[in-house]
Amino acid sequence: MTNHLYATSYEVNPLTLAILSRKDEKGRTTAYVLEQDAEYVVSRTPTNIIDQSCSYFGASLKGRQEGTRSICGITHKAPISIDPASGMYFFPTASPSNALCSWIAHSHIETLHSLPNQNTEITFKNGTSIVVEASQGSIMNQVQRTAHFRYLLDKRLQGLPRSFGTSERLPVI
Repeated sequence: MTNHLYATSYEVNPLTLAILSRKDEKGRTTAYVLEQDAEYVVSRTPTNIIDQSCSYFGASLKGRQEGTRSICGITHKAPISIDPASGMYFFPTASPSNALCSWIAHSHIETLHSLPNQNTEITFKNGTSIVVEASQGSIMNQVQRTAHFRYLLDKRLQGLPRSFGTSERLPVI
């Protein structure tokens, strides 16, 4: 894809494949967002977009990271669920405080391929490929940690009573 749409904000959605860190012509960190059928350049950092998207679904990035730590003990480069009901689980390629941190959607990954200089090519289920500045071992570890977190969270959510969260009326006294 060569036509990029430019935006000042972006909400992560089930079509989002990756949010990549890029430098603009002035050296500022921006986000290159890859969706199944579109690409965006957003004048925010990838981590800022992730945080805003978490907020859209009722939590902060920090809260999602604390939830991951509570569920499975992961404290560094923690994968998060932006919205488990939509299956939106993402993992960072570096520390989220690092300007070079990109975020990858776990459910869209098809294959990983090691490249020279500790880079990894990620191919998504739609055939699109990207290169990230992280070793294949590091990315594979993130994929596995995200799968483990996803399994544990899904198991918890499935254990909730069916009526949990429904709008049952309480009797008025």
